[in-house]
Order: sequence, then structure tokens, then C-alpha cells
Amino acid sequence: MGAPTHSAGPGSMGAHGPTNTSNTHAGTNANMHGATNANTHGGMNGNTHPGNANNHANGNMAGHNANAAAGHPGNMAHNAPNGHVASNRTPPGHQVSLKGGGTAHIRPNGQIRSINRNGMQIQHGVHGGRTIVSTHNGARVVTTGRNGGYVQRNYVVRNGHTYVSRTYVVHNVTYTSVYRSYSYGGYCCYYGYAPAYYYHPVYYGWAYNPWPAPVYYGWGWNAAPWYGYYGPYYYQPYPVYPSAAFWITDWMVAASLQAAYEASVQADALDPLGPDFPLVAGLGRIPVAPEAAKSVVLSKEVKDQLAEEIKAELALEQSEASKGKGSGGDSGSGEASGAGAPPALDPKWRVFVVHNELSVVADGDECALTEGDVIKRVSDTPDDDKNLDVKVLASKKDNCAVGKEGAVSLDDLQEMHNHFREQITGGMQELAKKNGTGGLPKAPDTGTQDGEVPAPTPDSSAAKALKDQQSEADKTEADVKQEAASSGGGAQ
Repeated sequence: MGAPTHSAGPGSMGAHGPTNTSNTHAGTNANMHGATNANTHGGMNGNTHPGNANNHANGNMAGHNANAAAGHPGNMAHNAPNGHVASNRTPPGHQVSLKGGGTAHIRPNGQIRSINRNGMQIQHGVHGGRTIVSTHNGARVVTTGRNGGYVQRNYVVRNGHTYVSRTYVVHNVTYTSVYRSYSYGGYCCYYGYAPAYYYHPVYYGWAYNPWPAPVYYGWGWNAAPWYGYYGPYYYQPYPVYPSAAFWITDWMVAASLQAAYEASVQADALDPLGPDFPLVAGLGRIPVAPEAAKSVVLSKEVKDQLAEEIKAELALEQSEASKGKGSGGDSGSGEASGAGAPPALDPKWRVFVVHNELSVVADGDECALTEGDVIKRVSDTPDDDKNLDVKVLASKKDNCAVGKEGAVSLDDLQEMHNHFREQITGGMQELAKKNGTGGLPKAPDTGTQDGEVPAPTPDSSAAKALKDQQSEADKTEADVKQEAASSGGGAQ
């Protein structure tokens, strides 16, 4: 299966689109996209990190190893900020103390959930995804899967704000993006996406406001394997589009599901083919999720909530663009002001699209959330473990059931919000390319202007750092499996 491409503009870290064209944007040096899963961030499964994983020496943001570390039983059932007891948040299984220091958390089936050893955190999702986080030479190195990851370094201080750069290497494609740092709740740092460019304000207004008439648009996904897998039971596009916000919603969800499909292929986690799988012309037998519900799980009501948040973001970015170059204001682009709370805590943002596999403990059982699932934040203040309560609004087969509630780290929610903003940027670029074609109305001025900070030069050592981290993680896992098995842990 060919690697899908990105359609994001300069500074956009990966709004992946289910398209077949790669794009570059003039004026930047690192925005050629040509692969999926570019937005794979570390820090997954914030429910199982050790108590010291969030320590930072001298505020060094590049050494941020939070929310991706080994589990620690027994400390999750504390009183939550809103007064209720957050019970049953300890993931099932047991913890193993490793020789020479460090810990591993083993699932009841004997598989390793997480390892925290020698400054490296390794996290395994229920469906086989793996995230690795470590720090080398002052840089934070994060790998997700076998073909993607990033290296993060301190970048620049501007207008009183500190920014970090990330060099992503995904399927051998390199590009960069910038994030503003947030110190919140005594912890540093969370990172919020900082666009390298904005569109001219009039284009945001065109995207925000209703179009002159509803638009019928053909996406051409029927022959795509990802759509054959998820379309019958989980996702269907809107029949018509009253404005660009709804079009971007479908573009965004489709991109997430395409990434989920690619991740499942990579992890060999798709359902095996069987006699009930349909024969599709030109494709042979392709997997379609069995036990498909007759009604689409990702309902119009949930997508409408996403569309409203997209409209709110478009309005904020229009305001930011109107302020001119490098405004970086505390109130712009959805960034919470005051004490420096990261944007994911802004009351405007409560619905999040999952963009990377993470594990959640709901009612004492561990379940997965994967790309394209939708959750809603239902608490406003992180607990002592920097987690917030969420409710599942839409989820795919074998993931956490709709209506389940659990805890997700603020770090994970912030990365989801970053991805949300990045995909809006990518969707706006797609509209800029396609406006006036395929039934879409003609857009006004689609020119761009500089954002908060310029796009950085790619880190030439990033690819090697990620490769070395993968090798080191493989060796660490092999050692831990042997040690856990010899001690009766039964790791597989």
C-alpha cells in the first residue's frame, strides 16, 4: 500500500490528508510532506507514568519525558479535584523492579505495557503501537511506530514566550514545526502549536461563514482500503457542506482514519481475512470490520461538535492574522492566557480527535483509543497525576466503548489539540488548492503571511537519533522480557 501524502503548508506539522499529492509552500524549508502518521507524538498513556517522570532540571523543556513512562500501581485512586474519588484508574497487571534500576509494568496476559529504564520510557498500546521517549544531548527524542518520530530542541524566545522546534522524520520524509512552551501547575512544559504562517484574514472569514449554497462534493474514497474498512460501520461523510468548516471536518476525520488504518497494517492488527469479506473490483478481498453496526458510530451530532470547534479556531486564527506578524498574543489561536494554562484547558476546546494510540483505564479495565476516535473532556482541573477525565463520544471496533469514562493526561490532550490545529491548517491549504473546482465555491485571497516564529532549519541528526533510539529500545525490551520471565513475570 502506497504511502499517503500530506497536504500541509509551511509550519504545519502534518495535517495529513487523504490525498494523492505532495505539497510544498514557498518561503519555508521543511514543509514537503509525503507520508502518513507524521503527527505521532510521544507522551501517550499518561495514566501510567512513574512519580518522577515529570521532573525537569532547570526548566529544560527538551528533557520533557512526561506521560510516557512505566506504570505505578496503587496511586491512582486519590481524590480528584472535583471531589469525587477517581477509583479504578490503576491499569491491571503488575509492576516488576528491574536489576540496575527502573521498572516494567506487565499486563495480565504477560505482555509488557511499559518500561522505564535508564532515562528511556517505552509504552505499548493495547493494539500494538509503541512510543519511545528519551533525552540525548539536550534533545527530546520521541518515536512512534517503526517509521515515524521527532527530535525536539529549544528554539527561540520571542515576546516573552519560549518556543521549541521539532524535526519530524516519517517514512524518510523530514519536516519541521514549532511549539510554544507552557509552564502550568508547577510543571514545565506543555507545548502548543505555533503556526509558521497564517492566511490572510479574508480567507478565514470565507471559511468560517456559510457558503452561498450547500455544496455537494465527491471525495472519491470508495476504492480506498481505509474507507472500505471503516466506512461501512464507523464513518460516512456529510451529504452536503454548508460551509468550509464542515468540509474540513470530514477531511480531518478521513485523514485520521487513514492514519489509523496505516498504523494497524504496520502493527499487523487488522482483522484476518475471511470468507465474509467482500470482493472489491481491482482490489481483491479487502478487510471490512466484522460485526459492523447498522448505524454509523461517528454520528452527525459528534461531527457537528467538531465543526463548531473548527469554526471557533478559524475565528481565532483570523483575529491573530489581523494583528500582523509575530503577534504571539496570550489570547490568540486558542491559547489560554493568565497563568499559562495550555490551550487544551481552554473552555472552547472540549472535544478532541485521538491521533495516536493510547490506553485508558475505564471501570478497572484497560482499553484502547486510536486515531479517529473522539473523546470529550469532562473535567477542568488536572489531578495529581496531571490527568483529566474524558468521555468517549465515538470509537472504532475493539476500542473503548462509547460512553466509557476514563483519565487521559493533559499532555496527550494538548498534543491532540496541536494535531487538530495542524489539520485545520492542512484543510485550509487543500481548500485553497481546490477552491472553485469539484463544486466548491471560489475562495477570496488565499495568500499567507508570517506567523509567530519562522520555521526552523531541520535537525540533520534527527533520522540517526530516531534510528539509534529504536535499536536501543529493542535491546532494552529484549533484556526486560528475559528478566521479567526469569522472575515469573511472564513477559512476551
